[in-house]
Amino acid sequence: MSNNSVLANWIDGKLSLGASKNLSSVYNPATGEVIAQVALSSQEEIDAAIASAKKGFKEWSGYSIAKRQAVIFNFRELLNSRKEKLAEIITREHGKVLSDAMGEIARGQEIVELACGFPHLIKGAFSENASTGIDVYSIKQPLGVVGIISPFNFPAMVPMWFFPVALAAGNSVVLKPSEKNPSAALWLAQLWQEAGLPDGVFTVLNGDKLAVDGLLNSPDVASISFVGSTPIAKYIYETAAANGKRVQALGGAKNHMLVLPDADLDLVADQAINAGYGAAGERCMAISVVLAIDTIADKLIEKIKSRISQLRVGNGADKQEPDLGPLISQAHLEKVSGYVTIAEKDGAKVVVDGRNYSVENHQNGFFFGPTLLDQMPTDSKAYTEEIFGPVLSIVRINNFDEGVALINSGAFGNGTAIFTNDGGAARRFQNEIQVGMIGINVPIPVPVAYHSFGGWKNSLFGDAKAYGTQGFDFFTREKAVTSRWLDPAQHGGINLGFPQND
Repeated sequence: MSNNSVLANWIDGKLSLGASKNLSSVYNPATGEVIAQVALSSQEEIDAAIASAKKGFKEWSGYSIAKRQAVIFNFRELLNSRKEKLAEIITREHGKVLSDAMGEIARGQEIVELACGFPHLIKGAFSENASTGIDVYSIKQPLGVVGIISPFNFPAMVPMWFFPVALAAGNSVVLKPSEKNPSAALWLAQLWQEAGLPDGVFTVLNGDKLAVDGLLNSPDVASISFVGSTPIAKYIYETAAANGKRVQALGGAKNHMLVLPDADLDLVADQAINAGYGAAGERCMAISVVLAIDTIADKLIEKIKSRISQLRVGNGADKQEPDLGPLISQAHLEKVSGYVTIAEKDGAKVVVDGRNYSVENHQNGFFFGPTLLDQMPTDSKAYTEEIFGPVLSIVRINNFDEGVALINSGAFGNGTAIFTNDGGAARRFQNEIQVGMIGINVPIPVPVAYHSFGGWKNSLFGDAKAYGTQGFDFFTREKAVTSRWLDPAQHGGINLGFPQND
């Protein structure tokens, strides 16, 4: 791919460049080089994409369950055989190391595999003889055209949280990927075509806010699924809901790890490193705050610090794979650096400083080194806001109750973890904490495919969590049918009274 190539939309089963002259640069974050341009859709192209999806829905929703299932299984097999290529695309445009990109695909593929077994999850219910001679049953039907707006940090996995379920249920999909790394979405679209999905059923719409608003305001789009920052999630929710759409808008996070004195501190240090610095911290489930009981804080910090010194930062595509790669853009690098500066001014102690980090032969890359802050003030913006970078903050606390109160007082409620060998404390934690996803000695408690993903408070806006049974409920709507077939030998005659269950 050269920096002269222009990435187009995927409409009606083919690449469609359209007439848009509004281009946005796509970078390789490890080198800082522009590797492509993406065409940002005009209103005309937005309308064409939605119209194509509307047409595709009519065909796809008419497929038998068995035929839909076969297409989804074909996609699963193709993805499994070619996932290395998709990982290379992700690493090239996002920057995460190849093994992390492969891990992203594996977690997304779990949802594809869940969708392969969808017939059981879209069954209705039947009550025979609910009243004399009357049966009541329910049927689940697809919504129609559904919109997915995905973030830059997981260009394959997050769309796969939604589109396998949506397609299995009989909907057509319009996917609006991040303009920072759209190639994974286009690659997946072509894989769906090869798997046998009819043209128009999976559409990729590149663009900026105009494309987002086009999906939010179109009367032909029945639902919106979104993952991103909380301010945008709230905007998505309010705008889509005002237009009568179903919405699942997953927002930001500030995830804590509560460490009790009886915890295995070597395990804690390892997991704090993994959860705090993996994917350069660009995860909504990253641990960004460690709440350490003061009696063990110094010892834990030394263990984390010694492990940081062993981490290698570099180009995720290198043969000798580093531990973490660059951030997505120069602007985001400056934003993360700004939060560390704010924390320092507010009184935090910079134990390990990742600002002004340089990688040999990659001086123009967007690299930020793993950073460790101690004594983080809980009134600092660096504590209350999501940093979305490789910055781990230590907040010293006196006891379990103080830690729980601190977590519950936050605006977010995405994920949290406790590290302890005390089963009673762990049980209290899972019951008292006001967060949607909880780990007990597990730092990143992302649920498996047959459970659902989503937080509480400002981490989730809308009607349902992602994937699992809630995903199938979201992408279908239920009809209840009350049916009576009269026995020709028995006729009830006229009765003007209110129907009763006699």
